[in-house]
Amino acid sequence: MGTALTVALVAGVCSAVVTRLVRAGRREATAEAARRSEDARRRARRSLDSVWEMNDREFEEYVAELCRRDGCTGVRRVGGSGDLGADVIGFLPDGRKLVVQCKRYAKHRAVGSRDIQTFNGTARAHHGADVPLFVASCVFTAPARTFADTQRLTLVDVDLLGFWNSGTALSTFLNLDIGRSGTNRRLRPDHD
Repeated sequence: MGTALTVALVAGVCSAVVTRLVRAGRREATAEAARRSEDARRRARRSLDSVWEMNDREFEEYVAELCRRDGCTGVRRVGGSGDLGADVIGFLPDGRKLVVQCKRYAKHRAVGSRDIQTFNGTARAHHGADVPLFVASCVFTAPARTFADTQRLTLVDVDLLGFWNSGTALSTFLNLDIGRSGTNRRLRPDHD
């Protein structure tokens, strides 16, 4: 009887130790995943230094080139005076029409709801977009994200742009939950 009690006690202690180790391992894995995610976000942003040096036309060409890289066809930059919200137009690899609005703002700025509403008013109605895509070199405000979500607009903010620039395919961003992706926290301006 004493041996059975000892075995049960040892088994209980071993079970408690293993449980604690598993929980500690899970906490460490979660923390490591968060660190990796933040590190990837920082690397993606650093890769965008040249974007903030571009003018508006160069930024539109840059976005058009990313679309081409990801298999879009018939891609052309159409931005300029009177573009009615379309800076780049093309077709996704599956044939859907893509209409892109580009905003190259300083990293500490944010795109507001009014810009998103204006683009929404012309992307489908005037340009016939199957997929309206708004690409910005900064973040979007919370009201802009909320409006875009209700209208099924795809937003690519500075974080997602960094990942796109680093090789993530455009198709990855098309089905993101706008309310959950990215952030509306502005970056700090550079000080020389």
